[in-house]
Amino acid sequence: MEENHKAEHAAKPQKSGDVFWKVATVALILILAVVAFKGNSGSGTTGGAVVPSLGGADPTPSVPVDMESLLDDDAVRGDADAPVTIVEWSDYECPFCAKFYSETESLINEQYVKTGKVKLVYRDFPLSFHANAQKAAEAAECAGEQDKYWEMHDMIFEQGVQGGVAGFKQYAKSLSLNSAKFDTCLDSGAMTTETQKDMDDGAAVGIQGTPGFLINGKLVSGAQPFAVFKQVIDAELN
Repeated sequence: MEENHKAEHAAKPQKSGDVFWKVATVALILILAVVAFKGNSGSGTTGGAVVPSLGGADPTPSVPVDMESLLDDDAVRGDADAPVTIVEWSDYECPFCAKFYSETESLINEQYVKTGKVKLVYRDFPLSFHANAQKAAEAAECAGEQDKYWEMHDMIFEQGVQGGVAGFKQYAKSLSLNSAKFDTCLDSGAMTTETQKDMDDGAAVGIQGTPGFLINGKLVSGAQPFAVFKQVIDAELN
């Protein structure tokens, strides 16, 4: 009975007025849908975190992040009491990490770190498919044992990792490190646990690739331009 009734109803001729209003209703729905789509696609933020035009930022982590707990014993650039903390997870063999170092990090240092507004913390995230990344991370940590972490960090990014362990040992000599201590540290794998902890902490807060950053709890992914970091930092300072 139900099916027959529908068939009978469909067979009845429709009045011209009914057709007009149905067409008008459909047109109105389509117009509203287009307006809504344009409004949503023009949004520049998601969940309070900046979404850059290059598409590399992620929403703020759903669970509040204790930034102090992420400092570990890693090297810090800047004033320990700076109001904004940037924790970077990076890989010395990653071309995008090198891009961030060469194009953006220096600007952050000049405008925010040296002025006492930001402290920058580097943590290791050596990716398994980069043959020299793990030992490069260990080399920086070993240099840190002799208070030359940032010097080794900069040298590796500027000179590259192609020489592997032998190359890192040469870097240590050029930095006037105690070669015997450095070589023993690097060869023994003494810093393997340290680099693994960095990776574990990064994964726990949503780092999935390199470079990845937490800026006062806001997650930013990729070698974003300085303007993206400036926007997030300035928002935290204001």
